[in-house]
Amino acid sequence: MLLIEPRRHVVAQLCGAYFKYHASTKTWRHDDGGPFTKAEQAAALAPTINEVKEAKKQVDRYHQYLQTWLEAPEELDRFLAPFLDQHDEKSFGNAIGIMNENERLKLQRLVNAVTEPVRPFTPYTF
Repeated sequence: MLLIEPRRHVVAQLCGAYFKYHASTKTWRHDDGGPFTKAEQAAALAPTINEVKEAKKQVDRYHQYLQTWLEAPEELDRFLAPFLDQHDEKSFGNAIGIMNENERLKLQRLVNAVTEPVRPFTPYTF
């Protein structure tokens, strides 16, 4: 059986499914108000099963990213606690001093997640 790859532009349209139908003009518009081209409208209204599944995967990955971003402050606290408990003077520098390379990499990832603003959804980014 021939496996047809999802068309990336269709998946992107499905992922940004904020399009709205305007009955008066019989056209679809993006959330920003710009009208769909006829090609965009045709593609968005006739996706393949694989394109719908791929769009769901993309949205699910973004939701997973958001969940990780939301939980990052608490995860950072839980991660640092055992290192800080090993010192009388509880400082970030003391905690880093006793971490191995993998632990420092995890710390960096958590600090980045806490300090960076949340990224907007873009298909094929997450």
